[in-house]
Amino acid sequence: MPTNSPITTNNENIVWHQHAVEKSQRSAQKKQKPCVLWFTGLSGSGKSTVAGAVEQALFELGAHTYLLDGDNVRMGLCKELTFSDADRKENIRRIGEVAKLMADAGLIVLTAFISPHRNDRAQVRKMLPETEFIEVFVDTPLAICEQRDPKGLYKKARAGEIKNFTGIDSVYEAPKSAEIRVENGVQPLSQAVEVIVNYLKENGYV
Repeated sequence: MPTNSPITTNNENIVWHQHAVEKSQRSAQKKQKPCVLWFTGLSGSGKSTVAGAVEQALFELGAHTYLLDGDNVRMGLCKELTFSDADRKENIRRIGEVAKLMADAGLIVLTAFISPHRNDRAQVRKMLPETEFIEVFVDTPLAICEQRDPKGLYKKARAGEIKNFTGIDSVYEAPKSAEIRVENGVQPLSQAVEVIVNYLKENGYV
């Protein structure tokens, strides 16, 4: 957060508290540049698998990371939210705020969420400094995701047991210009991980 311009909310009595230890110091201590790797894609695309493998690779490089996963977050922080468009928007807003705080702590944050709407992802991007939001599109065709169906959700959606399911009766807006795109339907996991880790190395994050 900027040190010379306190952030205010709708409540004029609340202002951002500037800590004695700054983001740059926390980052320097960890010897890395913080960022948010925002994995997006259909259910069953392999977001969590790829994100988890990337985190493991970064951990082995000595990086300080944390992975926020969609199901895990909905068990606590967002447990009262449904899958309506309004609640999906709020879900992503909350995750964006948490990811921003973690990046402020100097971490490399990985998030694995369908986050189907471009506008919602754009709003999270706006929360962060220009170079700290890295959109990772896990581009897996619907047919492959449905064939995998690891949680049996597509089967339930096709049977009408789940409403507002992304790719079936709710839209997924694919990124138009993601920083990183991996094809998890045809690209080996190890290759996808290599692409992402190399991007971080080449751009000075690790």
